[in-house]
Amino acid sequence: MIRFFNEDVPYKLPQKQAIRQWLKQQTEAEGFSVGDLNYMFCSDEYLLQVNRDYLQHDYYTDIITFDMSEEEGKIEGDVFVSVERVIDNANKLAVPAEQEMRRVLAHGLLHLCGYGDKTDEEAALMRLKEDEWISQL
Repeated sequence: MIRFFNEDVPYKLPQKQAIRQWLKQQTEAEGFSVGDLNYMFCSDEYLLQVNRDYLQHDYYTDIITFDMSEEEGKIEGDVFVSVERVIDNANKLAVPAEQEMRRVLAHGLLHLCGYGDKTDEEAALMRLKEDEWISQL
């Protein structure tokens, strides 16, 4: 089950049911099923503290994904999304905030599907998969 929560921001995800179904379908297309998957919408400061506490990183980011999967082929995890960072990035990229949010939601789930973004090659493949997923919505 895919769930959406607000930590410290009053964010309402547009088209929540459609997004939930889209994420599930795209995950299944990657060969996985979805177990418990929680998206937590939060502020920059909240996510900065998560980044410091759990990853020992002292910088802002738009998303942090924690893989809690225990069963082969079944995705479970917690995905923290900074709504402020998503909106800021959307403005910088001159794209609608809703589109950037979809990209970030896909990005977190792609990490859980095994895609990385540490090298240039990984990042390029991640961006390609994000675009592919978004085109399916």
